[in-house]
Amino acid sequence: MKFRHELRYHASPADVFEMLADPAFREAACAAQDVISAEVQVVREGNGFRLTIDQEQRTDDLPGFARTFAGDSTRAIQREEWADSTGGTLRIDAPGKPSEVKGTITLRPEGSGTVEIVELELRIKVPLIGGKLEKLLAERVAAGMDAEHGVGVPWLAGSR
Repeated sequence: MKFRHELRYHASPADVFEMLADPAFREAACAAQDVISAEVQVVREGNGFRLTIDQEQRTDDLPGFARTFAGDSTRAIQREEWADSTGGTLRIDAPGKPSEVKGTITLRPEGSGTVEIVELELRIKVPLIGGKLEKLLAERVAAGMDAEHGVGVPWLAGSR
């Protein structure tokens, strides 16, 4: 399943990039998503960075058929690799689950602000219900990005 989500910020791409590379911001974004636990690691490399977020997510809001697949909670490992402030790659692994999420993140100037564009390919290899699970996963990924955006807007305005 193809997935595209756009987030707009009233800040320059360089400022959005610095925010996304800040471990304190990523920890605040995880807290806004009400995860059970999250370990954030950011390593700056040249003009870019590598990010790993290893988190345990709640599943109590999922429909029954999806909770059977996901369990009482689920582990997600988000990995981003940014070569520079224009964009990078994103991969989300769920150990022990037959899913694959990978794609790109792009920061593009738009007027006096920035649009963050996330384009992913989501696959869940489960017969019969894989498509339904992919749709649920897309909704969860979008909700997580929206929660991060909800932290990012005030963050960029100086409220931390």
